Amino acid sequence: MAALQSLIEAHDKVAAKCYEMLPSEVNSNAMATSPLVLADAVRMIGIQKKAGEPLGVTFRVARGELVIARILHGSMIDRQGMLHAGDVIREVNGREVGSDPKELLELLRDCQGGITLKILPSYRDTPAPPQVHLKTHFNYSPATDNLIPCKEAGLAFSKGDVLHIVNREDPNWWQAVNIVGGATGLIPSQFLEEKRKAFVRREWNGSGVLCGTLTGKKKKKKMMYLMSKNAEFDRHELQIYEEVAKMPPFQRKTLVLIGAQGVGRRSLKNRLIIINPLLYGTTVPFTSRPAREEERDGQSYCFVSRSQMEADIKASRYLEHGEYDGNLYGTKMNSIHEVVDAGRTCILDVNPQALKQLKTAEFMPFVVFVAAPELDTLRAMHKAVVDAGLTTKLLTETDLKKTVDESARIRRAYSHYFDLTIVNDNLDKAFEQLQVAVEQLCSEPQWVPVSWVY
Repeated sequence: MAALQSLIEAHDKVAAKCYEMLPSEVNSNAMATSPLVLADAVRMIGIQKKAGEPLGVTFRVARGELVIARILHGSMIDRQGMLHAGDVIREVNGREVGSDPKELLELLRDCQGGITLKILPSYRDTPAPPQVHLKTHFNYSPATDNLIPCKEAGLAFSKGDVLHIVNREDPNWWQAVNIVGGATGLIPSQFLEEKRKAFVRREWNGSGVLCGTLTGKKKKKKMMYLMSKNAEFDRHELQIYEEVAKMPPFQRKTLVLIGAQGVGRRSLKNRLIIINPLLYGTTVPFTSRPAREEERDGQSYCFVSRSQMEADIKASRYLEHGEYDGNLYGTKMNSIHEVVDAGRTCILDVNPQALKQLKTAEFMPFVVFVAAPELDTLRAMHKAVVDAGLTTKLLTETDLKKTVDESARIRRAYSHYFDLTIVNDNLDKAFEQLQVAVEQLCSEPQWVPVSWVY
């Protein structure tokens, strides 16, 4: 009985203790000391591969061993589902891999048919791909990127492409799929691209605004309209990616035409309203100047006192405002809402400084940049208008060049706001292109800023 009692007490003491080891202890210590743990932890994985076929996997060195850093979405390894990020690769077809990632990649690249890998699994659960879509605001080519860990794994894209981000675990390199075409690969993260662009010093010729360090000063000039907020801040914005969401077809609240003076924005606006006055409308600007004898309030202008207009400006009731020849002029917020509330799209031809305030769920704009053509084309277009007797205003060579230069400046500084760019080298063709684009909004799904949806 005494022996039995001692046995029971010994059993209870052993059962009360915890002999569980941490995963890190299993990986580092137990592997070297316990054949039982080694046999249980190390696994043999078989994969199938064609000669020269990329695996879609990158490696890193951790504690002298080769570890899977990432598995590219949609790659051969990802489709087979046998390997995971964090797995340690020990052998390939019975051959030890060493600790050089390049040598391992070359070894795997030359293999074909069945490949046997000895691995130490990470036992990490693969997270569900996040449903994040980004609109790009710059062009990218991995072939010219010296920072990318593997150029062949990079995903090239053009400004305006929409990318589905499937993995953002790496702070510098995200995995993405291009919505158009379905190509997949690595792209620089927001953090990496912001750092890169912040340190790029670019020349500035005084004719516009560029991202990066400003190396010159731009001569100030009077403008008829000036934004009261954000104009200076917009000069220094770094636009990389913009999160977007896919929406069913819908009518935009506003259609915003941006461009240099003299590129034909007013002509395009008037044509749209004349052809379909039930679908399109516009605002009537306010002014503090007295009405002329032939003018009626509410037609060309809404006439108010200067004191009333100053009070409304102070109360932020104007989208944009400015002073010209001693009188105030401006576009009132309420006048935009009145057009929208009537069920029509409000067409605005405003200064680009107003875009930051307009690109919200409140106004849901479709922004069209009307670009000036080449100087020779613009010169010929102006001559044709004058010869036809459609205008008595003669523009000088300096005026024409100023239009072209201003158009280029606007494109450089505000292109991240544009949904469509039209080069107005022929007014009829430009109008047709604009009309097709706005009609498609009501018939095709649209990618819009995610803040408009959630």
